[in-house]
Amino acid sequence: MAAPKHTPVDPIDRPRAYESPGFVPAAWTNTRKASVTGRQPRAGGLGHPGPDQGYVLSLAERLRPRVKVTASESVDDAIQGCVGIALRRASHFGRAPVIHDLDIAFTIWGYFLDAPPADLVAARSGLFAGVANVVHHYVEARRIVDMVPQSTITMTPEMVRKAMPYSWRALTGA
Repeated sequence: MAAPKHTPVDPIDRPRAYESPGFVPAAWTNTRKASVTGRQPRAGGLGHPGPDQGYVLSLAERLRPRVKVTASESVDDAIQGCVGIALRRASHFGRAPVIHDLDIAFTIWGYFLDAPPADLVAARSGLFAGVANVVHHYVEARRIVDMVPQSTITMTPEMVRKAMPYSWRALTGA
């Protein structure tokens, strides 16, 4: 290790260099019985795995004040339904969720619009009803995520904003 020039050094001390340890352990191998071997399974109803997905809940809370619902809708239902879409988009790009993923999800369902089309409100009211209770409505939440076309998932937030509200059926797959 380097030392300042004013530090006294014993002239018979030899400079130290790196030495390998006497024992090198074997490489780690996954031997747990419940581990997934090979690639992550992908099929209907299994979701879209990705890194740090829990962060989307923190992002969703930041957007809560911007979400506009009708009297018959719940903000919690809107958030839960859109969280899955955001996670699907994030996992498509192989990254953790970002605010733009949620922005796209809320935008395609008209939750940021002051006056969304009546047919959009009718469609989302039926789809999103009760999905905030994930334990009992997981299948319904998955249906919302799976119905969004892949072309919408790959769009930029600006592209989605330009297409709304006129192309909401194409964007949502409804």
